[in-house]
Amino acid sequence: MDSKIESDLISEIHLNPIQARVYLLVTCYGKMTPQIISEKLKISFDDAQTAAKDLMNLGAFIDISETEFEAMHPRFTVVNMYRRMCQRENIEFKRNKIVDSIGVVLEKPYDDARTK
Repeated sequence: MDSKIESDLISEIHLNPIQARVYLLVTCYGKMTPQIISEKLKISFDDAQTAAKDLMNLGAFIDISETEFEAMHPRFTVVNMYRRMCQRENIEFKRNKIVDSIGVVLEKPYDDARTK
C-alpha cells in the first residue's frame, strides 16, 4: 500500500497510523472482520477492532454486520473525515488538494475490490 497516502491520511486528516493502515486495507481490499484486519496488518485483534470502530465514528466505515466493516466510497469519506477533523480542531474547512488527491488515488482500488 502506498505509504505516501498513509502519511497524508495521518498529516491531513489526523488519523493515527493504525487507523490509516486499517482504512487503506479495507478501502482497497473490501469488507473484512477485525480478525482478518489484525492478521493482514499484524496488529492485535483489539487494535484492529478499535481502529475499525473509530473509523466508523469518523464516517469512513459502516458496519455491515456485528463483525464486518466496509469502507464507503473514498471520494466522499476522505472529504468527510477531513471536514469532521476541521470541526473537532476548530480549523476552517476549505478545499484541500492533498485530501482530494487521496480520494482520487483510492477510487480505482476501491472500485476494483468491489467488482471482482
